[in-house]
Amino acid sequence: MTAPASTDVVRDNRVQRLLVVLGIVVLAFNLRPAASSVGPLLEEIRAGVPLGDFEAGLLTTLPVLCFALVGGAAPRLASWLGLHRVALLGLVLLAGCLWWRGQVHQGWLFLVLSFAALAGAAAANVLMPSLVKLHFPGHVGLLTAVYSTSMAIGLTLSSALSVPIAGAGGGDVDYTAGLGAWAVTAAIAILPWIGLIGHDLHEGRRTRSLGITAIARTRLGWAMAVAFGLQSLQAYAVFGWFAQMCRDAGYSAETAGVLLGVVTGASIPLSLLIPILAGRLRDQRWLLVALLACYPIGYLGFLADPRPLGWLWALAIGVGCSTFPLVLTLIGLRSRTAEGTAALSGFTQSAGYLLAAVGPFGVGVLHAATGTWTLSILILLALCVPLLLCGLYATRDRYIEDELAARA
Repeated sequence: MTAPASTDVVRDNRVQRLLVVLGIVVLAFNLRPAASSVGPLLEEIRAGVPLGDFEAGLLTTLPVLCFALVGGAAPRLASWLGLHRVALLGLVLLAGCLWWRGQVHQGWLFLVLSFAALAGAAAANVLMPSLVKLHFPGHVGLLTAVYSTSMAIGLTLSSALSVPIAGAGGGDVDYTAGLGAWAVTAAIAILPWIGLIGHDLHEGRRTRSLGITAIARTRLGWAMAVAFGLQSLQAYAVFGWFAQMCRDAGYSAETAGVLLGVVTGASIPLSLLIPILAGRLRDQRWLLVALLACYPIGYLGFLADPRPLGWLWALAIGVGCSTFPLVLTLIGLRSRTAEGTAALSGFTQSAGYLLAAVGPFGVGVLHAATGTWTLSILILLALCVPLLLCGLYATRDRYIEDELAARA
């Protein structure tokens, strides 16, 4: 079910609406490659930069750390500068730092530039639900399907193509080319947003006070944050390490990248379907249960026999990771206004990503300590239980503004 339309709405003509949709699509496409292009090339990056075990673990953790630290500030920054300006600035920062990081060979500078690039993506990432609510308040499910699908396509292509791009010149794999290609797509995405910043001139500065601290006093806010965090923990642990797991199981670097592409590619059709279904349902619990049931199949199957059925286990894990577009859709469905959406998105994603940071870093530490992936995978499997419990609460038909009003 779609929330009642907000009074805080931008009235666009047909051309403007098409430009907004285009801007949202190209922005979403570029939100994940900065992180997902690293995993398939991790061995080459570690040799070329170089990076030790700790730095490699930190690199795979940077996306969620950055999204946690920067995401919470994005709604406040947008209230000062405007939603569309912040999105544009995020893309400029993303494109510039992605290109620059491909030119350096100092570990600390590579990590700093990675963090800066991800900061641009994080700010835009948190504001996506607000942009949808502002321009398309009656079509939250449909527009979330559009941009989450675009996000899934960017994630899949960067996972599967980074290694082939890096080896396209012949000879040794050039990780700088594999990483730098995604700076080009981010630069192209800047173009429609130059035409969209005029929207902020008409909106003016927002003076209302609803913020993430208010959301932190609600049960729904915490249920959303924990569900989002545990799902992101799963996803980023897989994005950061699954390709390396496959390489350690005997797959080549290119095949391991393709298998990671299977994980991410599974979410492309589901990212289109799930938000539309969720937007039409009053109760999304059965959808949540069906998706989470795929995690045990994929994890246990990979542990038992990673070859030759690696593609099947990758597909099952990918379907489980498609819980992400469901939780993302709930941010818009559990709020009535663009302001409420911004506040809920800011708290959900900043607190959630802070929790998720434990995932990729912890998987790397456990593997370094044990020399095997078994314990890490079993812990990821166990964390599906609290994810299910928090998700069941968040999928009930309720609104964050109602919980805030009840507390007041």
